[in-house]
Amino acid sequence: MDEHSPEVITAIQATIMAAELCQRVRKDLAGGESILKGDRSPVTIADFGSQAIICKLIKEKFPNDIIVAEEDSTELRNPGRSKVLEQVTRYVGSFIPGASPEKVCSWIDYSSDTLQERFWTLDPIDGTKGFLRGDQYAIAFALIEERVVKFGLMACPNLYLDKDQPHGKRGCLFLAMKGKGSFQMDLQGGSRQSLSVSKTEVSSQALFTESVEPDHADHLFHQHLAQKLNIAKPSLRMDSQAKYGIVARGEATLYLRVPSPSEPGYKENIWDHAAGSIIAEEAGGKVTDTLGNPLDFSSGIKMNKNHGILVTNGILHDVILNALKM
Repeated sequence: MDEHSPEVITAIQATIMAAELCQRVRKDLAGGESILKGDRSPVTIADFGSQAIICKLIKEKFPNDIIVAEEDSTELRNPGRSKVLEQVTRYVGSFIPGASPEKVCSWIDYSSDTLQERFWTLDPIDGTKGFLRGDQYAIAFALIEERVVKFGLMACPNLYLDKDQPHGKRGCLFLAMKGKGSFQMDLQGGSRQSLSVSKTEVSSQALFTESVEPDHADHLFHQHLAQKLNIAKPSLRMDSQAKYGIVARGEATLYLRVPSPSEPGYKENIWDHAAGSIIAEEAGGKVTDTLGNPLDFSSGIKMNKNHGILVTNGILHDVILNALKM
C-alpha cells in the first residue's frame, strides 16, 4: 500500500470532507446539539455526519469491507430526535447531494461490531467533549489487515499546524502507512512533511502528554511517575488521539494513559488508538500498553488484552516501563 492506493486516496477524500463538516457544525452551532449515550458520553451532530460521510464513501468504493465505527443511528431514529436528524441530513447533504434522513441513517449503520481479517475502524469524532469545548478533537480512521494496522489517518481540525507556532494556523492531517513512514499535511492534503519523534534521551528533559478528562486516566499517578523520573515540565493535557500526533512530530516525548482508579477494569476501544498508534510508530516511536504488551486490535471492539497505553519516542520506552513497575 502506498499513497496512490485506492484505500489511501478514498480515505483521505472522505476524512477531509468529514473534517470540513465538523468545522461547519462547530462554527454554525458552537458545537451543535448533543445527545447523552448510555455510557453518559456526548454524541453530536458532527459525530453522526462525519460517520455518515466516511462510511458512505468507503462502502461505495469497497463494498465488501467491514467498518467498525463508534456510532449507530438508534438515537437519530427516535421520533423525539427528528430535529437532530434533520440537521445531520442537511450538513451531510451539503457534501453528498441527494442525502435523505433514511439514507444518512443507513450510511451511519454501515458500521459493524464484527471483526474480519480486513476491516476499517473509525472514530468519527474522538474527543467529543473537546469538540464541544472548542478544544482538540480528531477524526481517526485506520485499516487493519491480518491483525496489523496497515494504514492510519487522523484529521485534527483544531491542532496548530506548526509545533513551534502554537498560536498560528490550525488544522492537521496525519497519515501513516505500514513501512512507509508518517506524515503531516494541512487539512486540504497539502504541505506534506515527514514526521520524526523527539530524540530526547534523558527522562528529565521529556515532555509528556495526557488526557484532559480525569475519568480517562489516573492524573495523580502520572504526576507521581513524572516526579520519580525528574520530569519538571508540566504535562500537556489534550483531548483525543491528537496526543499521538504531537508525539509523532517530536513535540511531546511520551503519552501515558494509566487507567483511572475509579474504573480499574476499564478497557480501551480499538477506534481510540488504531490510527494514532501507526502514526506514532511510523515516525520512529514505540507503542505498547503499560505492561509492555503490543496493542491488540484483533480480538474485538474492546482491547481486552491490554492495560493502559504508553507511547514514547522509543529511546525512553524501557525507562518508562521500568518506572511503571516500581
